Amino acid sequence: MATSRAEKVTEFLTCVICQELYTDPCTLRCDHTFCRKCVTKYIQTRPDAAQSKTIPCAFCRQDTKVPHPRRPVEEWAGQIKPSIIIQGLIDTQADVVKTGSASCCSVCEKLGETIPGASWCSECQVSLCERCVKMHVANPASHDHEICDLSGEVKVKRRRKVVCREHKDEVIKLVCKDCHKAVCQTCCVVYHRKCESVVTIQSMLPNLKYHLRKHAKQLSKKIHRKETIVKNTDEKISGIAKNKIAVENHIKSDVERAIANIKQKGKQLMNEVRDMTDKQTKQLKADVKLEEIEMQMYRQHCEFIDQGLESDCEMDLYGAYQAWESGSVELGDVRDTDTADTRRIDEIRFTPDTDNVQHILDDLQLGKIDVTYQDQGTCLPSQVRVDVIDGRMAGDKGEPVFRDVTVLVVDGIQTVVVTDFNNKCVKSFYTRNNLTCHSKLPLDGSPHGVTRLKENQVMVAVPDSSQIVTVEVTPDLVLLSIITTSKRYVSLAVLSPSSLAAGTFYCFDILDMAGHVLRSVTTHNNETLFAYPAYMCVNNKGNILVSDLETRSVTCVTSEGDVVWRYAPTGDRALIPYGITTTPTGDILVAGTSEVTRLTETGDYVTDHQVSGCDPWGLYVDRHDTLYVCGGRRIQEVNFM
Repeated sequence: MATSRAEKVTEFLTCVICQELYTDPCTLRCDHTFCRKCVTKYIQTRPDAAQSKTIPCAFCRQDTKVPHPRRPVEEWAGQIKPSIIIQGLIDTQADVVKTGSASCCSVCEKLGETIPGASWCSECQVSLCERCVKMHVANPASHDHEICDLSGEVKVKRRRKVVCREHKDEVIKLVCKDCHKAVCQTCCVVYHRKCESVVTIQSMLPNLKYHLRKHAKQLSKKIHRKETIVKNTDEKISGIAKNKIAVENHIKSDVERAIANIKQKGKQLMNEVRDMTDKQTKQLKADVKLEEIEMQMYRQHCEFIDQGLESDCEMDLYGAYQAWESGSVELGDVRDTDTADTRRIDEIRFTPDTDNVQHILDDLQLGKIDVTYQDQGTCLPSQVRVDVIDGRMAGDKGEPVFRDVTVLVVDGIQTVVVTDFNNKCVKSFYTRNNLTCHSKLPLDGSPHGVTRLKENQVMVAVPDSSQIVTVEVTPDLVLLSIITTSKRYVSLAVLSPSSLAAGTFYCFDILDMAGHVLRSVTTHNNETLFAYPAYMCVNNKGNILVSDLETRSVTCVTSEGDVVWRYAPTGDRALIPYGITTTPTGDILVAGTSEVTRLTETGDYVTDHQVSGCDPWGLYVDRHDTLYVCGGRRIQEVNFM
């Protein structure tokens, strides 16, 4: 079964052009992946590609635009971004090697001997016999290398050495943080001499592993959430099918009922026709009967006359004449009198009301189909809660009340720093060796705002004692210095290594690092700008974003005091703003009573994010777009989808 799975993985990682494992894979716009060299060869077989300045897919023929088509055709494939995930899968497949396939001792093999390898050095990527292992460990240059025993059925990992594309004999071991690029030693000397921050990949490993594990954890939660969505959607689809059958049966029932009513109307017309016809027939039969009676009387009178004429008797003739004169044989008057009050049916016809029936059928409404839709305008973006930190610690005199939060990465350990207003202290929370740890630093008063000064230092505003405290994060908290200020500042934001903004009642000040006021910002165009700037931060343009709880506004101000824009909505969107922060893309997040409002970097409203579990006060977004929300005694890590 393992072999079958491996074959499937190998098939997935095989280029359809060369039928071999991908070499430097690149993915086109259609999501099909090929070796970069195979793409170049395929382009050269398609003259139309050079004319259209596109790269055709060898699988589906869909075209991919070339970013720089003026470059030689041989370089077009090099402009396509590499497929990092595919390459990672290939490397993973190549990394794990079973001991059964281990070759002879690499050192002895170079000397012409064939001694089976007993151990594996993951650093040097060689197999070693028992004798060579002892020499390897005794060598000062390799004494600390990781040695793995190959005697059992264990798996060892090969450490892939990535070689520089330009300098084929050098391994990439450095990272230029300024250029965000991994480089070799020669590239560093030639191309990155003016760059300020070039470090070894080895020094970045703790931080990289931390963020990758965190990212994997977030992806796992997203996968779980998607699985739940898929499950709920499948159940909804099943419900739709059942509802469809129920609705169809309902419609069929109404149609049958309407047809039954129409048939009943037809039956009533048929009965009416039958009654009228029977009545007309009865009348005509009565007429026939009367006519027959009259004919009988006429025959009798004719016979009476004939008898008188035959007898030739004067009295018989006179009697017959007298009977005729008196009209005793005429029954017409009697018939007319008897039927004078009876309406006689002359003819029965059916005149169809076609137009009216058609109009009724056209306007006939058996019912209507009601469809409800999700209101996209009022639907709040969904969120994925990554983690929740309970801020209670041993020694707390009361329930924690967190006012502000910031996040630092110290020696690869992500550390959450919050101000506990109720317990008059600063707290830090972090995870080390899979254990949850925390630290507490008591202060002289109740702290409010916190801002990051350096990668391992924060500054805290303590308005009760008119202090600004500098704290080192190790990630435990260590007090470095205390500045006594002339005002009670509640909010802080670092502008530069030598200045910071501090908010207090009715204004905010620009201070130097000794706490001296360089300038105050109170009014703009002779109007008072602020009443209680409880929170502030600095955006990527160096401007100060001020969240004013009293004026219920967010104002963007330059360090010189000029107003760039102001957001102060009214009505349903009126703010009660608390914490404020910016995202890596420049958007602005403002904490409200139970939600977080998102604005563009120019102060335009985007949407509201519902936050459950706490009333948000302080906000902070790290560079991975994770939002940290503190309120009450909790800190939440939230990812918005």
